[in-house]
Amino acid sequence: MHNSSLRTHGSGPHTVLYLHGWFGSAATGWGTEFVDTLDGDACTHVFLDHRGYGQRQDEAGEFTLDEIARDTLAAADSLGAREFSVVGHSMGGAAAQRVLSLAPERVRALIGISPVPASPTPLDPDGEALFGGAAQDDENRATIIDVTTGNRLSRRWIDAVVATSRAESTEEAFGGHFRSWVSADFADEVPANAARSLAIVGAQDPALGEQTIRATWCELMPTSEVVVLPDAGHYAMNEAPIRTATEINRFLAS
Repeated sequence: MHNSSLRTHGSGPHTVLYLHGWFGSAATGWGTEFVDTLDGDACTHVFLDHRGYGQRQDEAGEFTLDEIARDTLAAADSLGAREFSVVGHSMGGAAAQRVLSLAPERVRALIGISPVPASPTPLDPDGEALFGGAAQDDENRATIIDVTTGNRLSRRWIDAVVATSRAESTEEAFGGHFRSWVSADFADEVPANAARSLAIVGAQDPALGEQTIRATWCELMPTSEVVVLPDAGHYAMNEAPIRTATEINRFLAS
């Protein structure tokens, strides 16, 4: 991964690597308000694209969580960051846990925003059809976004997220990454409490709400802090950007 392709904010001594979710990218998955609120004096915030996304759409890949984790470690090496923290949203939260499992001695802190579990995500036949068909079908994508934000947000915003996800990823990468995160099975490899950890959860997210996060993320990291944002669903950095960035600043500074 070339440093020229990395999106950065700030120039502080602590490197923080951001892993976007299934619908995101380094440039569009986080939102300007969220990024601008991050503390750039204390940290250098680095936003990575997964293969098949953003500036890496032309790169071939396996499109797996293992690959994201290996690429994240390579990015840290290229930045000269022996130690770093990792923030992952949704699918990126599972990838962040994979980074911790591969290099626990390098991760200072781990932050998941509605993180997908490190264990398999069971789907019924309707769920399999909905999520499995989202690579090809934009209406499936819209339904997923609407449901996971509590059926309460503007269709214009939902359509914009769908359009951005379509423009910022290839169908092959989108489909491949879905298969990888839904079948993730490395929970027994995540070292308990190897790093300070925080989970940020949207109260309006019916899929990865507080109860699920405490049964998955916190089961692996029992000392993890959990912050529940009342006016956010699955996309806290877009729905409550200032509060989400403020919580990250506070946690990294503590």
